[in-house]
Amino acid sequence: MLENVAAVLLDGVNPFELGVVCEVFGVDRSDDGLPVYDFAVASAEGPALRSDTGFTLQVEHGLERLAAADLIAVPAGQCYETRDFPPELLAALRSAVDRGARVLSVCSGVFVLAAAGLLDGRRCAVHWRHADALARQYPHVAVEPDVLYVDEGPVITSAGTAAGIDACLHLVRKEQGPEVANRIARRMVVPPHRDGGQAQYIERPLPVSDGDTIGEVLTWMERHLDEEVTVEQLAARAHMSPRTFARRFQQETGTTPYRWILRQRVLLAQRLLEATDETVDAVAGRTGFGNAAALRHHFVRALGTTPQAYRRTFRGPEAA
Repeated sequence: MLENVAAVLLDGVNPFELGVVCEVFGVDRSDDGLPVYDFAVASAEGPALRSDTGFTLQVEHGLERLAAADLIAVPAGQCYETRDFPPELLAALRSAVDRGARVLSVCSGVFVLAAAGLLDGRRCAVHWRHADALARQYPHVAVEPDVLYVDEGPVITSAGTAAGIDACLHLVRKEQGPEVANRIARRMVVPPHRDGGQAQYIERPLPVSDGDTIGEVLTWMERHLDEEVTVEQLAARAHMSPRTFARRFQQETGTTPYRWILRQRVLLAQRLLEATDETVDAVAGRTGFGNAAALRHHFVRALGTTPQAYRRTFRGPEAA
């Protein structure tokens, strides 16, 4: 049962990510017939902690509070990707999982769980900006930078900021049913479940050529996204054989011509959906996908959401 919840803090904690956990589990909503959690905030580094925005928090409980928790939440904090963590905290988290408790991280709080060894052999989510650092530091962890959260049994990890809300509501939904999660979300004025993942929020420039052999061809491809082209045609523009061109393209961009142009088309579609009122069919035509069905297929594969949902996210429901 999910009844006793503790948020454990370190110096430099991010107020928003702490607030996410407090809002979901620390607010008394018994007037709506919703569960009331035995919620507390605990410190791993003394009773007075500095937030990353400069104000000080006075925390009543220490690590002993974690011993009773069904869920321990670790919010993000300043420089968590580079700092060391108190051994007592890491031991307390391991002990909690061993006795059957859950642990949940918000954004860079995942580095605490990784340092405790709780992510070894598990998948995890993290803010896309920290994904490479997490993967380098903890090679036994399967980092998934495109998702909002990952539930791996007793360990739940979430991406940046608002994705912590998604993870917390997911846990409520899993433990206490969709009605409870939906009603908490309604009180918070947030969606009980968001479609898609982090991919739709990541700016991903295309790989550029390390040399200048195919530079002119890349420029031509960018200007003719609405045209169907073959490797043979591109090779002819580069004055190479198709095999040599494909090999050189891979060497200089790190990807294939097909994947390069497909990603460029998706990026153009994103810009058009954000900045214009063109219909999805018109966007599909301008980006070389031909029709709305093909655009939707590739858009969902690349970003985890539909063109219509993407437009609503970045322009509001009236633009859909």
